[in-house]
Amino acid sequence: MTAPTTETTGPAPFDPARPLMGVEEEYVVVDPATRAAAPRAREVVRRAAGALGERTNTEITLFQVEAKTDPHAGVAGLEEDLRRMREAVAAAAHEEGLAVVASGTPVLGDVVPPPIIDGARYRVGIENYRALHDEQSICAGHVHVHLPDRERAVLVGNHLRPWLPVLIALMANSPFWAGRDTGYASWRTLCWTKWPVAGPPPYFASLEEYERLTGALAEAGVLVDPGTIFWDVRPSARLPTIEVRVTDVPATAAETALLAMVVRGLVVTALERVERGDPGPEPSAELLRAAYWQSARDGLDGHGIDPLTGVRRPARDLADALLRHVTPALEETGDLAEVTARLKVLYAAGTGAARQWAAHARRGRTEDVVDHLVAQLLA
Repeated sequence: MTAPTTETTGPAPFDPARPLMGVEEEYVVVDPATRAAAPRAREVVRRAAGALGERTNTEITLFQVEAKTDPHAGVAGLEEDLRRMREAVAAAAHEEGLAVVASGTPVLGDVVPPPIIDGARYRVGIENYRALHDEQSICAGHVHVHLPDRERAVLVGNHLRPWLPVLIALMANSPFWAGRDTGYASWRTLCWTKWPVAGPPPYFASLEEYERLTGALAEAGVLVDPGTIFWDVRPSARLPTIEVRVTDVPATAAETALLAMVVRGLVVTALERVERGDPGPEPSAELLRAAYWQSARDGLDGHGIDPLTGVRRPARDLADALLRHVTPALEETGDLAEVTARLKVLYAAGTGAARQWAAHARRGRTEDVVDHLVAQLLA
């Protein structure tokens, strides 16, 4: 997400009732003949830059393309931006004889180890993190929401932590890994949590505490730079935003727009509580980790764990609880009817992972999963 601005006045004023939101998405480049991941992200980005400019770039591997929207106050503008962005990337890939898919993991291909983009920062990263890069051809959806300052962003993150497993379940979209059915709805989640500063963020009493810990991690050599703070919720190092980066990249633009509305609802709800002096709940780290695992395994088609109580409940009940939690905020942002309707559609159609499994089940061909994802990108 670029800096929140207006066309005429520079930095946009913060609106607590309807803060600006923006999205980053990562896609896998594939060969349409073999359906395998193709290490040609540079060519796709070069062509897509004609339409998107600096809003598209390569990621850590040559299999991945990243693109991002502008900030938006309303979901209609955000979704239109998302669709144009996806169309531009897909058109660029097509001109190179390629395709792109929105999947949390590459479905087919020889992807371990992946070809890493050359650059000083990545060379330092390889030296530091070594074989952790072997599973880095994974793609997420990141939602950014405007906030007044980084202090509030840290405190808002405390309130978001218990709901992160539900977001994983809602947007699970990575059951296949390099030709294998992993049995997990979100295999990307499991890949990502191996990193030393990843997964749910710790509970922080203040921005000072956050900076003290991240400073110590940097001093210890755990971080290459602030960009390698990979927690699933983090304040931006340079913008007045909070970034929620917990989910797989959603298969469709409509699902990404749903994710953005729900995340903004969570942020608005949390900010109101922060302003009242509520420090936020502090669930057990062990229960939160277990809830991540359960959501990553089953998505919406099984049970989840409420990290505040440890109670195992149907995943859709937890999703309904999330909707109730953010309902007042969604009424404030004007998104309640849209979110409610889109959740019903998601429940009926199944998550991206469920649809990938269904595409495979029809003929038992993993290639059909890639074809399905190519169609879903612009659905």
